[in-house]
Amino acid sequence: MDPLLLARLQFATTTSIHFLFVAVTLGLVTLLVGLQTAGFLTGKPVYERLTRFWGQLYVINYVLGIATGIVMEFQFGLNWSGLSRYVGNVFGAPLAIETLVAFFLESTFLGMWIFGWHRLRRGVHLALLWGVAITAYASAFWIMVANAWLQNPVGYEVRDGVAHLTDFGALLTNPTFGMAFGHVVSASLVTGGLLMAAVSAWHLLRRTPDFALFRTSLRLGLITAALSVSLLQGFGFAQFGPVTQVQPTKFGGGPDRDALVADWTARFGPGDWDPPVLSNVGLGFMILIGFGLGAVWLLLPLLWRDWIIRLRFPLWLILLGLPLPFVAMLLGWIAREVGRQPWAAYGLLPTAQAVSPVSPALMLASLIGFSLLLGALAVTNWTLLARHAARGAHDPALGRPPAPDTDPRHQPVLV
Repeated sequence: MDPLLLARLQFATTTSIHFLFVAVTLGLVTLLVGLQTAGFLTGKPVYERLTRFWGQLYVINYVLGIATGIVMEFQFGLNWSGLSRYVGNVFGAPLAIETLVAFFLESTFLGMWIFGWHRLRRGVHLALLWGVAITAYASAFWIMVANAWLQNPVGYEVRDGVAHLTDFGALLTNPTFGMAFGHVVSASLVTGGLLMAAVSAWHLLRRTPDFALFRTSLRLGLITAALSVSLLQGFGFAQFGPVTQVQPTKFGGGPDRDALVADWTARFGPGDWDPPVLSNVGLGFMILIGFGLGAVWLLLPLLWRDWIIRLRFPLWLILLGLPLPFVAMLLGWIAREVGRQPWAAYGLLPTAQAVSPVSPALMLASLIGFSLLLGALAVTNWTLLARHAARGAHDPALGRPPAPDTDPRHQPVLV
């Protein structure tokens, strides 16, 4: 057993599972902001009911997603001590900002929003949800800044065998960052939109009494997914140019690739500097799914006079298409991360030098333990989401008005 392979499998497993939680979180919180803002401006109770229903699903996914994120963070110290030691001064800066500024604020705003129903003014309560959304995007922003640095190290210098940050602005202008961040955000919006549309379609197929409610969320979900899939495709293809320039080995050969390999061979010795075939396979299937998701646009004309509901079969298509954005995100993450191999930090730190000196048996035990834990959290999440989604929106626990106090000891006494 190779400890390096086991460490990579473990990180791939935990990161992939956590990434699915993040995508649902970003997608749903954006839709929640739209729903509660519409309710605040129009005063229509339908938007408050939808906010409560989808907010409950959002909270479930968020809470369990935190647990997967904590598990993932442990691995930097456990399995990748070489990475932490060599580039931690640079790579750790955006991660620290994400934790201290974005994540802590996001959790605080969310807790106040959850317990603020019927206790805070409507404007204040809405502002808290906007705070949750803004900090959620800030969290994704800094995570992608950190990841982009591993894809293309910039703004650093090596002193005494350790990388030190010299130009913070270079992290934000990294050519592997901007379009990738837009790609992740638009993928999350596609995922959230299709999730909303699929749950709504399921209720409409069952001829739920909340027809008007899920008709509204079906329309919102489909329109969001359609608009976002166009952004998804644009940001995706826009990455090929800058990524090819800074990572000549990712997409094929050429003079730049040959010159870079010759330089690596002189510095690190001979080796296989081409990424595994899995990277291009994942990229190809992700592109196919991305084009397939563009078919969501064909469903929008059927919203006229509710033909999408009358025909019924488009609702089944939406249900069958729900797994596609999740599969595409995993394939895209494989293409991005596996395509960086054999480097932990591209051209700077080989993966073999980044792994911790851990015995194969201990690494295998860690892989099994973390995989079981993350798998259990994922199954629990989707079970709870399915169960609460199936109950409908007639009376979600989130935002339920407090019951009147019937204890006679708390009643006013007339003298």
